[in-house]
Amino acid sequence: MTPTPASQRLFDRALAVSPGGVNSPVRAFRAVGGTPIFMKSGSGAWLTDVDGKTYVDLVGSWGPMLLGHAHPGVLAAVDAAVSHGTSFGTPSEPEVLLAEEIVARTSVDSVRLVSSGTEATMSAIRLARGFTGRDKIVKFAGCYHGHVDALLAEAGSGVVTLGIPGTPGVPAHVTADTIVLPFNDRAAVEAAFAEYGSDIACLITEAAPGNMGVVPPAAGFNAFLSEICSANGALFISDEVMTGFRVTSAGHWGVDGKVEGWSPDLLTFGKVMGGGFPAAAFGGRADVMNLLAPVGPVYQAGTLSGNPIATTAGLATLKLATPDAYDRLDATSAELQRLVGEALTAEGVHHVLQNAGNMFSVFWGVTDEVANFADAQGQEAWRYKAFFHAMLDAGVYLPPSAFECWFVSAAHDAEALSRIAEALPGAARAAARAEKEDD
Repeated sequence: MTPTPASQRLFDRALAVSPGGVNSPVRAFRAVGGTPIFMKSGSGAWLTDVDGKTYVDLVGSWGPMLLGHAHPGVLAAVDAAVSHGTSFGTPSEPEVLLAEEIVARTSVDSVRLVSSGTEATMSAIRLARGFTGRDKIVKFAGCYHGHVDALLAEAGSGVVTLGIPGTPGVPAHVTADTIVLPFNDRAAVEAAFAEYGSDIACLITEAAPGNMGVVPPAAGFNAFLSEICSANGALFISDEVMTGFRVTSAGHWGVDGKVEGWSPDLLTFGKVMGGGFPAAAFGGRADVMNLLAPVGPVYQAGTLSGNPIATTAGLATLKLATPDAYDRLDATSAELQRLVGEALTAEGVHHVLQNAGNMFSVFWGVTDEVANFADAQGQEAWRYKAFFHAMLDAGVYLPPSAFECWFVSAAHDAEALSRIAEALPGAARAAARAEKEDD
């Protein structure tokens, strides 16, 4: 591992004042070892750390940086907005403009802006329970919907990365109404509704899961979920915090529901729609959304919801995400997947690459399709540690977990791909030679 003295000094200081030295667990590098890298700046496809080393970024702030870091158009919009003030605690025009853009691009009739994906899913669940008068919710193992108490059962993302149960600190009665099923398993969904149908308020799923690695829904699976919820009087919540406005301008719904003729009852959004600022949203059918206060009795509020700077950044990002930008994203992702696959194959590393649009991930030591959480957990995740550090030393910043998805941006160009291509052979050899450590 390349020494990073400035990062080490900052991490030592952080450990003294923050649990684990971080403000989001996966950043601590516990799954890959070593010192977390502290970044100082970003530009386009590149990050620069506090030691002055540059990296091609394949994390993209965990998805929001669709256009790359410090895009001139986004910065100009934010600079103009900041000059008028940072927060008012009143309605402002940017939040209306962003809401209009989301409604125009997706199936939702109206939208409520919030500050995080966790807040969006938490509020959508509350709204679904208020609308149906029911308590039980259905989710899928390996899907991560933020750190909402009732949704941490068998969750993905940092929960699986760190190997923790997912529910310490959550009273048993809070998750007693959460039904956890295997993803892509129609029979399990049918059985759950047969037994609990009249008690189920909603079913929530990632539109295309990316928090146990990328595990796309089987053909027609999301349509099936929409249909069975409708038949049983439950609401179908599609979590597009990750996929929303990333895989298409209409999110994942743009490649399944919009084409197949169905719509979720509620959707959640985040990441890209904030342009790198803390912003998220949930929206859906007018009759459901109108149950929210102040129109209806279901309460939800937030001091910084619709923040003028965050909404300005989000709107600028969506406006700049042109069809050409999406074409570049898809082409870059396809080329990167080819390069990764060829390098691992050349070194005899068994693997499966899976994608949902331009989002993708690698499953290590497997040869068959990964269809659910159990499949994802069966991979040789320990190989990723060696691969990760070899890539890091060569100037490529990957997600510090084998269970997270890789993100490209419209700013990844030939120079960025060239550095990745140069780094891959050595990293693939490191993965091939890796040995599982004793538990």
